[in-house]
Amino acid sequence: MTMTEQATGAHPQPRPRSGGQQSAPEHVTGAKSLIRSLEEVGAETVFGIPGGAILPAYDPLMDSTRVRHVLVRHEQGAGHAATGYAQATGRVGVCMATSGPGATNLVTPIADAHMDSVPLVAITGQVASKAIGTDAFQEADIVGITMPITKHNFLVTKAEDIPRVIAQAFHIASTGRPGPVLVDIAKDALQAKTTFSWPPVMDLPGYRPVTKPHAKQIREGAKLITQAKRPVLYVGGGVIKAGATAELKVLAELTGAPVTTTLMGLGAFPDSHPLHVGMPGMHGSVTAVTALQKADLIVALGTRFDDRVTGKLDSFAPHAKIVHADIDPAEIGKNRAADVPIVGDAREVIADLIQAVQKEHSEGHQGDYSAWWKDLSRWRETYPLGYDLPADGSLSPQQVIERIGQLAPENTIFAAGVGQHQMWSAHFIQYEKPATWLNSGGAGTMGYAVPAAMGAKAGMPGNTVWAIDGDGCFQMTNQELTTCALNNIPIKVAIINNGALGMVRQWQTLFYNQRYSNTVLHSGPEDINPDAKGTRVPDFVKLSEAMGCVGLRCERPEDLDKVIAEANSINDRPVVVDFIVHEDAMVWPMVAAGTSNDEIMAARDVRPDFGDNEDD
Repeated sequence: MTMTEQATGAHPQPRPRSGGQQSAPEHVTGAKSLIRSLEEVGAETVFGIPGGAILPAYDPLMDSTRVRHVLVRHEQGAGHAATGYAQATGRVGVCMATSGPGATNLVTPIADAHMDSVPLVAITGQVASKAIGTDAFQEADIVGITMPITKHNFLVTKAEDIPRVIAQAFHIASTGRPGPVLVDIAKDALQAKTTFSWPPVMDLPGYRPVTKPHAKQIREGAKLITQAKRPVLYVGGGVIKAGATAELKVLAELTGAPVTTTLMGLGAFPDSHPLHVGMPGMHGSVTAVTALQKADLIVALGTRFDDRVTGKLDSFAPHAKIVHADIDPAEIGKNRAADVPIVGDAREVIADLIQAVQKEHSEGHQGDYSAWWKDLSRWRETYPLGYDLPADGSLSPQQVIERIGQLAPENTIFAAGVGQHQMWSAHFIQYEKPATWLNSGGAGTMGYAVPAAMGAKAGMPGNTVWAIDGDGCFQMTNQELTTCALNNIPIKVAIINNGALGMVRQWQTLFYNQRYSNTVLHSGPEDINPDAKGTRVPDFVKLSEAMGCVGLRCERPEDLDKVIAEANSINDRPVVVDFIVHEDAMVWPMVAAGTSNDEIMAARDVRPDFGDNEDD
C-alpha cells in the first residue's frame, strides 16, 4: 500500500511489479498499449481533452471498460481535477492532453501538484519523433518546460517502451515523497505496432526512497521530547500522505504536547481535540504561532518550514531545538537547521517515536508541560478565532463559511480556492478527518477549487463535496461546471462574492493607503461605463444555470441556513450559491509578509500582550 493510499483508507492501487508471471503478449498499437497499461496500474479515471498528437490514444480509450475518461473544458481543469482526485482518494491522479498548448496548459496544475507533493501522472501527446526540434505545428518541449516542476519526466519515442514507462511513472509518483510525473509520447510511437504484456520489467537503479528511520535518531528525538519544557508537534501534509494520522494521535496523547497542523495538514489531527492549538502561519491562530515562537523544542513531522509558517526566518522560534522528520532528505536543514534530522516515512517515524517515548517513560523520564499548558490555555482563551458581524446587516463571509461547515453532511470534502475565503475556510470549518480539506497550499493557485472539487467528487461519489471559492477564483475555471453537469458530478459551489480580489484588496487596505488599484471585480472604469458600478457582471446565478447547474443567491443573514439546506438537498446536479458578502471583511490573525512572527496581529491594530515572563 502506498503512502497516499494509506492516508484515507482507500483501496490499494495495483502496484506495478518489476518481474513475475507475465500475461500473454497482445499485438496492439502503441496507443492501445497505453490504455492497457493504464488499466493495469489501476487508473480508473482520466481527465483530459483530445487533440492531434494524442488522438491515437483516444480511439482505444473509447473501448475501455475499466478507464473512465472525463472530457474537461480546459486542460488546467484536467490537471486540478486529477489533483483533487488524488488528494481525496489517495490514488494517483491522471490527466491527459495533446501537444503544444494542450501540454503547456497543464503546467500550472503540474507546478501546483509539485509544490503540494500530490501523486499525479500527466500524459501528453508529442509531435512525431522525427519532427521533434523542428518547430513543427503544435510542438512544445514540455519535458524541458516541466523538468523543474516534476518529480520525474519521460519522453517516449518507441511504442515498446510505453508499458514500462507508465509502470515506472505510477511507481515514482506514488512512492517516497509523492509528486507529479510527466509522460510525453510521440505520435508515431502511439501509431506504431507493438506487443503488450504485463507486468513490464522496471529498472530504476537510482530511485530508492528511504522509509525506515534510523534508530539512533529516533532515540535522540524521544529524549528531547521528554526533556523539553515547551515542546510543540508541528504537523504537515506529509502525515496525511503517509496515512499516519492514527499514529500521530497516539504520540500526541502519549506525550501531552500541543499539536499545530499546517494549512496542508488540516485534518491530520482533529480540530476538536484539546491538544490541538490551531494552524500556524501568516494567518494562523495566535496560540499556534506563539507556541512555535516560544517553544524550546519543535518536532516537525512531514512539513518543510515554509516561509508562510516561519515568517522572517532568522527570528523564527529562537529558543527551540529542532527534530525534523521528512521522507525527503532535501527538506531537512533546507530552511532551518535540525538538531535531530530523521529521514523516513512519517508513519514509520511516528510509530518508532511512540515506542522510544514509551521506553523513556518506563525509565522514569517524562516531560512536565504543566506550566507550558497554563500559558497555552491562557492564550487560547484570550485570543480565540472570531469575527465581527457587519454593522449594516449584510452577510459576513466568515459566518457563511462557518454555517456551510456546520450544516454539511458527515464526511463532506471541502475544496477551497486561494485568498481570503481559503483562510476563512481553514479557520471556521472543523476538520476532524484526513483528506476532507483540499487546497492549493504551496503554489496558491487561483482557480483550483472548482476542478479540484470535481476530481474529488469523481473519486469519492458517495461524499458531499463543497467548493468554497471567491468571485475572482471562480471566474478562472468555472467552465468545468459544464463538465460536472454533463458527467453527473454534482458538486456544490459557494461563491464568497465580495466584488473584489479580496486578499489583494486587504493588503491594499493595510499597506497601500486604501488605494484599490485593479482589485474591484464588479465594475469597470467609471469614465468608460458609468452605469456598471453596483451591477453584477457576470450574474453568477444565470451563468451557473447556463452551464446546467442550479443557481441560488443569498444576500441576507436570515436566509443563510435555508439556502445552504436547499443546496445540500440537491444531489442530481451541481449547485452554485452566490453569497453576496461584505467587501471590507479581513482575515485575522495576520503576520505581515517579511516580518517576525513575534509581530502577529490578533486583529487590526490589536497586538497580543503575552507578558514579559514568557520571553525566557
